[in-house]
Amino acid sequence: MSTVVALREPHGETRAALTPDAARTIARLGHRVVVQTGIGAHAGHPDDEYTDAGAEVLEGAPLAEALRVADLLAHVTPLPAERISVLRPGALTLGLAGVDDGDRRAALAAAGVVPLAFEQLPRTSRAQTMDVLSSQALAAGYRAVLEAAIRLPRFFPLAMTAAGTVPPAKVVVLGVGVAGLQAIATARRLGATVAANDIRPDSAEEVRSVGATFIDAGVGSAEAAGGYARSLAATAAEAQQQAIAPHIADADVLITTAAVPGRPAPRLVSAAMVRAMRAGSVAVDLAASTGGNIEGTVPGAEVRVPSARGGGEVTIVGLANAAGDLPTDASRLYATNVTHVVELLTVTGPDGAQLVLDESDDILTGLRVAGAGS
Repeated sequence: MSTVVALREPHGETRAALTPDAARTIARLGHRVVVQTGIGAHAGHPDDEYTDAGAEVLEGAPLAEALRVADLLAHVTPLPAERISVLRPGALTLGLAGVDDGDRRAALAAAGVVPLAFEQLPRTSRAQTMDVLSSQALAAGYRAVLEAAIRLPRFFPLAMTAAGTVPPAKVVVLGVGVAGLQAIATARRLGATVAANDIRPDSAEEVRSVGATFIDAGVGSAEAAGGYARSLAATAAEAQQQAIAPHIADADVLITTAAVPGRPAPRLVSAAMVRAMRAGSVAVDLAASTGGNIEGTVPGAEVRVPSARGGGEVTIVGLANAAGDLPTDASRLYATNVTHVVELLTVTGPDGAQLVLDESDDILTGLRVAGAGS
């Protein structure tokens, strides 16, 4: 029997790596499941739900002992050094590992811990049930539209009343991955008219499939391996900005979701483009934590920029952890992704269920962070 542990997340993170349903599934696979007291408090799961699911809910010395013998530590945010140091050599970690952090990789290597990073999950059909980046982007795209709607000083939908007709809000979405498509769909459900842009070749069809208008910037394809976007050359990036600038100026809401894995977020919107928006307009930047798609974005904060169109201000909202603002469903999705990886790791033999890192499995070798662990 292997031991799977999940702790409360540090630094105000509200999501849980394991929910009671996930704990129940992993326990049924034959593993011991240990969670820290209060792990699901923000996600709406009291400790007794974990106990009923077959998990041990521990704190203090019993929890410290479980960590020392843990075979896998599931987590959401990258692990701080103090959590890495208490794990035994050969233990697995599974979560968002912050693979670009050299100090964290060094700590993992020094402890002999083997990190499995969701950022590195192969983009294959077999891996879709384990795709944390997609599941959390779904929550983020939905949240971005709500953040815009509550700040916009006008309606999203068309309203035809005895007092006159109110036209629908105009929304522009930049980046048409999972977050962008969810943002488009949510804005459409609220009644807005939506236009979107992306630099990948299949995005035009995807945009139209959810009822939005595609903005063709005329810069060709910029798709990297696995379907992710890659950075544009400087001339192409400038051409893209020129093409989308009039659409942004005419928008009531701008939502940016563009990301390039392992690199700072591409700068899509200049300060001048923001100032060209109407007073009262709202821009929501989902890439704030990796540098921002919008010049002037501050992670976790609102910034007000004077509009160049007759006074008033444009609000830039830098969402640092949009999925964490929806902890119940974001945790549900995240924990399900964790469960599918645990299922893939599980081998049942004479000694019961064990977690085995099969070096012949492309998903498991893709998840493993090179140069760290034993």
